[in-house]
Amino acid sequence: MSDIQSAFEQAAKDVQSLTDRPDNDTLLRLYALYKQGADGDVSGPKPGFFDFVGTAKYEAWEKLKGTAQADAQKKYVDLVKKLRG
Repeated sequence: MSDIQSAFEQAAKDVQSLTDRPDNDTLLRLYALYKQGADGDVSGPKPGFFDFVGTAKYEAWEKLKGTAQADAQKKYVDLVKKLRG
């Protein structure tokens, strides 16, 4: 397992113990970076029009299409470190 993969998995655990809840834009960024880092490019059908949260998550992930998984993992780790202060 690479160093970035280990750091990514640790950051995914660390994000659960943040003392302050990030704002919605930051939460979407965390979600999108995590999904891109874990699963790669967006897949599956876009949620229905009335699923506002699902649509927002899908669109945030879709914006990262083409980003290498390792790059997304690095950005995720950096963002979690910044949030932890």
